Amino acid sequence: MLAFLQSKLIPSIPLDEWTESAVDVITDNFEWFFDPLDSVIDLVVGSLEYVLLASPALLMVAILGVIAFLLAGWRVALFTVLGLVFVISLDLWEAAMQTLALVLAATVVALAIGIPIGIIAAKSEAVETLLRPILDVAQTMPAFVYLVPIVVLLGIGAGPALIATVVFAMPPAVRLTMLGIQQVPKDTVEAAHAFGATSWQTLFKVELPLSLKTIMAGVNQVIMLSLSMVVIAGLAGAGGLGEPVVTGLSQLDVGISFVGGVGIVVIAIMLDRITRALARQDGGGARRIFSRGKGSGADAPEEKA
Repeated sequence: MLAFLQSKLIPSIPLDEWTESAVDVITDNFEWFFDPLDSVIDLVVGSLEYVLLASPALLMVAILGVIAFLLAGWRVALFTVLGLVFVISLDLWEAAMQTLALVLAATVVALAIGIPIGIIAAKSEAVETLLRPILDVAQTMPAFVYLVPIVVLLGIGAGPALIATVVFAMPPAVRLTMLGIQQVPKDTVEAAHAFGATSWQTLFKVELPLSLKTIMAGVNQVIMLSLSMVVIAGLAGAGGLGEPVVTGLSQLDVGISFVGGVGIVVIAIMLDRITRALARQDGGGARRIFSRGKGSGADAPEEKA
């Protein structure tokens, strides 16, 4: 009886059919947009891969080691060099550089979209309220769910991998940018306005410098989440370190999967240590940037604070 009432009172919602119909409509009517988008993504990621693979492997290891030294110190530089040499010894150099290119491209896109949205949300309670459920869905929805329609729209390759990675990795950039700006002391912002600073001057010379440490934590999270999508990228045909993991999974070959996983770990630790070091430096340097700002809107709040 209860089952009968349930079947009569609760209608069956054909969400799968609606979704399929929506994807068909988008595919039929927006091919003019998605084809050039796929070409642009392939061009950007392919260009980064070319830059990383154009030089001999050991020369690129030395270059990346110098960059790590300048950004994070000698310990991280030493790990970068030893880790990348280990990657070369595993015959994963090309796959590692493909993964690094995809992660860098996805990180730049996610930050370019996420940080401005986070700033707007921090300034508008209505926008924040609207964004919260969207960010929750983007971060908790399994990546395979939105990978399927993206593959239908763009085909196999770097395009769907990049878009799926950006959707999954962007929420921390929005959330932590919003959090950092909201945590700036209100009296400091009010003092900037009192001394004649415009909204743009207050944002760029007061709020962003003081929230830079939190924003850099968001950058770190975006990079880590982008790397967590490497296996998904391998399923989408983007190559990289996800490919041996997928191959090992399909063949039940533990060795191949483990080798690919080790390569991912090396790249992840290298990028994590560099971004953490940048966050620590920026946390101390934000106030110096703040105090050196030009114009009345930047100098006066420091005096009051």
